[in-house]
Amino acid sequence: MKDYGTLSQAINKLKLEEGYTEDFNLLDEKIQLKSKDQTFGIEEFEVDKVLRFEGMSNPDDNAILYAITTSNDHKGILVDGYGVSSGQVSKKMMKKLDLKDHRELD
Repeated sequence: MKDYGTLSQAINKLKLEEGYTEDFNLLDEKIQLKSKDQTFGIEEFEVDKVLRFEGMSNPDDNAILYAITTSNDHKGILVDGYGVSSGQVSKKMMKKLDLKDHRELD
């Protein structure tokens, strides 16, 4: 398992070393690539990596970093401040991003 360090170090490593250069936003049943004004449905992207970070001094300072590849080969990251279950997303999206869904954590 690769050590990604802190959240900001992980973002830099994914962007600079692994080619995840885009930034995605989480919508109800889609992710949005704002720089290209595109959205991708649940079936149009794959979650390649999931990295979880917990705050040292405050357990509420959780963040989850997703490395994502879309069906048309856009690679980018999605940061969720508290985990997908805390936001207003559909059950299908929660399942797609679920940490326990037979996915290894890096």
